[in-house]
Amino acid sequence: MSKEKIESVVEKLVSDIIADSKLELVDVEYVKEHDWYLRVFLDKESGIEIDDCQWVSEQLEAKLDESNLIKDHYYLEVSSPGLDRPLKKERDFVRHAGDKVEVKTYEAINGQKVLVGNLLGLIDGEVRIDIAGQIVNIPREKAAQIRLHIEF
Repeated sequence: MSKEKIESVVEKLVSDIIADSKLELVDVEYVKEHDWYLRVFLDKESGIEIDDCQWVSEQLEAKLDESNLIKDHYYLEVSSPGLDRPLKKERDFVRHAGDKVEVKTYEAINGQKVLVGNLLGLIDGEVRIDIAGQIVNIPREKAAQIRLHIEF
């Protein structure tokens, strides 16, 4: 089964598990590093807690064992996406409108490959940010990575 298909099925399983909770599924990754890792990223309005991760991990592990979906040996990790979480889904752009983001691009835009500004949204396939009063539109396919920007 393809990596994408596994991610899709796991996304559905997790969505069913958390349907009646305040948890939100942020992302699912099935990646080969040295070993295979199945990573599930969760969030909730009041912040994710270790008990939330443990509960989802236990529920998901039981469903994965029952379905025998993944044939390879893998490690299951359930966690928060972190403070500098990547924005991938449309709902991420809605939820974080007004927040400061960092956009890394494949090619320079206005002479820069890293742009930091306030997120206005994802509009017509373009990431729209406000950089010191100047509106910049970045075609989504030209953005290598979009993350919340953390200032210390």
